[in-house]
Amino acid sequence: MPTFKLLSQKPRRGLLKTPHGIVPTPAFMPIATRGAVKTLTTQEMKTLGADIILSNTYHLFQRPGLEILKKHNGLHAFMNWSGPILTDSGGFQVFSLTRLRKITPEGVTFNSEIDGKKITLTPESVIDTQFVIGSDIMMVLDECPPWPCDYEYAKKSLATTLDWAQRSKNHFEKRVKQKKLTPTKRPLLFGIVQGGTHEDLRKESITRLVKIGFDGYAIGGVAVGEPKNEMKRITKMCTALLPKDKPRYLMGVGKPEDIKMAVSFGVDMFDCVIPTREARHGQLYTTKGVMKIKNERYALDTRPPDTSCTCFTCKNYSRSYLRHLFSINELLGLRLATIHNLHFYLNLMKGFRK
Repeated sequence: MPTFKLLSQKPRRGLLKTPHGIVPTPAFMPIATRGAVKTLTTQEMKTLGADIILSNTYHLFQRPGLEILKKHNGLHAFMNWSGPILTDSGGFQVFSLTRLRKITPEGVTFNSEIDGKKITLTPESVIDTQFVIGSDIMMVLDECPPWPCDYEYAKKSLATTLDWAQRSKNHFEKRVKQKKLTPTKRPLLFGIVQGGTHEDLRKESITRLVKIGFDGYAIGGVAVGEPKNEMKRITKMCTALLPKDKPRYLMGVGKPEDIKMAVSFGVDMFDCVIPTREARHGQLYTTKGVMKIKNERYALDTRPPDTSCTCFTCKNYSRSYLRHLFSINELLGLRLATIHNLHFYLNLMKGFRK
C-alpha cells in the first residue's frame, strides 16, 4: 500500500499509512500538546475512536525534555499511546510567542516562558527532536505570519519558511539514511504552505514545496484571526493546487461548520483545541448547536446533553447533573464534557467518511 491511498475523489476519502497504524481520512486529531489530551486517558481516547493525536515539539522539548523521552524510547511509550502521533514543529509558537522570540535566517530563538532560558529552534534541531519523540508525522519548521500582514512582510516570511523547508527535508533524509529506516518504519514529513492572504505567495509556496517533495502538505496561517471569508478563499485556492495524491492538512481549524466546508474542498486532516477547550468552559457541541451547560435553564433538565448522542456522557448523565458539576467546579464535569465533545467531532468525521 502506498503512503496515502485515495479511496474516492468526490467525496475525497483515503487511508494514510504511518509507522503506528493507518489513519482513515478525513480525520480529526485531538490535541495532546504536552503528551496528554486534557482530562482523558489514552484508553478513553481509543474508546472514543481517535485514530491519531497531535502533540507539540516545542513544548515537549521543554517538558518533559529529551532525556526523559529517550529513557522511555519516545512519546508513545511515555504516554501509553499505541496509535499515530503528528507533531507540530513549534511554528505556531513562532506566531503566538512573538514577544519572547527572535527570528533569524538560521532559526528562531526563544526566551522560555517557563524559566526564561534561551531555546533555539532550527530546521535541523526540530527534525532531530521529532525523531526523539518518535513522531509518525513530522512538520517542518515554519514562520506563521500574523493577520493582518502586509505583502512585503509576508513575502520575506515565506522566503524564510521555504528555505527552512528545504533544510528540513535535507536533514530528514540524512537521518533516515543514518538510522537505516525501512519504508514501513520511516516517519512522514509534511511541508507547510504559507503566504498570508496573498494568492501569488500561496501559489509560489505550493510550487516550491511540491518541487522539494513531501509526504503531505499542510495549509498554515489560516486560523490566526483573519475573517472567515478569507480563510475560506485561501483554503479553497490551496486545495485546488495541491497534489491530489498527497494528504492535505488544514492546521488549527476549527468549528464543525468550518471543517465541513474544508472537507468539501478536499482537505483530509484537521486539528483544533476547540472541542477540548470549550468543553472545559461548559460548551457542548450537539446536533442542534452549541449548548452552554452552565445556564440556569438546565438546572432541572433530566434529559441527556444530546438526545441523539451515544457517547458515555450522554448515555449516563443528565444536563442537570453536568450543570451541577460545573457549578461546584468539580473536575468530573470537565472530563464528561470533553468526552462528549470529542465523541461529537470524531463521529462527525466518521459521517464524512461514510
